[in-house]
Amino acid sequence: MKALLCTRLGGPDDLSIAELPDPIPGPGEVLVRVTLAALNFFDTLIIAGRYQVKPELPFSPGGEACGVVDAVGTDAAGFRVGDRVIVHQKFGTCATLIAVEPRHLTKVPEGVSDAQAAGLTITYGTTLHALRDRARLEPGETLAVLGASGGVGLAAVELGRVMGANVIACASSAEKLALAQAHGAQMTLDYAADDLRADLRRLTEGRGVDVIYDPIGGDYAEPALRSLGWKGRYLVIGFAAGEIPRIPLNLALLKGIDILGVHWGVFVDREPQAHQDNQRQLLAWVEEGRLTAKVHGEYPLAAYAEALGILTRRAAMGKVLLRL
Repeated sequence: MKALLCTRLGGPDDLSIAELPDPIPGPGEVLVRVTLAALNFFDTLIIAGRYQVKPELPFSPGGEACGVVDAVGTDAAGFRVGDRVIVHQKFGTCATLIAVEPRHLTKVPEGVSDAQAAGLTITYGTTLHALRDRARLEPGETLAVLGASGGVGLAAVELGRVMGANVIACASSAEKLALAQAHGAQMTLDYAADDLRADLRRLTEGRGVDVIYDPIGGDYAEPALRSLGWKGRYLVIGFAAGEIPRIPLNLALLKGIDILGVHWGVFVDREPQAHQDNQRQLLAWVEEGRLTAKVHGEYPLAAYAEALGILTRRAAMGKVLLRL
């Protein structure tokens, strides 16, 4: 089989494609032949050794994929050869064959394409967990999404609209804002040109935002937090800007604000049934046409450096996929 390998920590140019022996599914494992693997921003961190998950070298990056069950080991119930499945793991999906436990798989309905399924789990899974399980977003509430044109940002825009929220998309260019608007955002804000705090207050007619979805961090975190209204919820998704902000906790005290951490990977491990419920809900919404699961582009495995570079430059508008 072929696999994209990280043999030394660094950037995309430090990776290589290798021929490896085909894995054999052991007891309690399912062998999946991967068709499309999805890349995420954290893949650029994990190959550099700057992510909380630090696999032993060598390893294959990639936390999600779509494929077909190729073989089933003993004691691996629930799947048959030929089943189309989503694979979700911390790493290892950028390979033509992967042996995984059934708990890392979800069956894909006929009405969902491989491209939609491949990139659905992490971005949309993180976001549904954030909005439904953590923030308990209600219809009619206002949701402001930072980084609204990236993978998780577009997921938050789409899911916010599906859940009945009034969505404000915040991004750094007119092109990115237009993309977010095309995916359901009712209001937009260019935080490269505007005053984030003041304009979020203006767009909510002084009431403040109910929920902030922040995968960016850095200098945008504090003004976003200050834009929240009474009992607002601030979702800590990640730190794409690179800097972990220092938040004055008196802001949480004065407005009864909740600062909510969203660690999807731990949620999956600790609450597997809730995760599977979320997966099935997402797939149902895609099949119904309520979610697009926007794809930025598909790239051959040999173009891995180009694909990862899109994420490094924060230029992705939707999911970046590798075709195995």
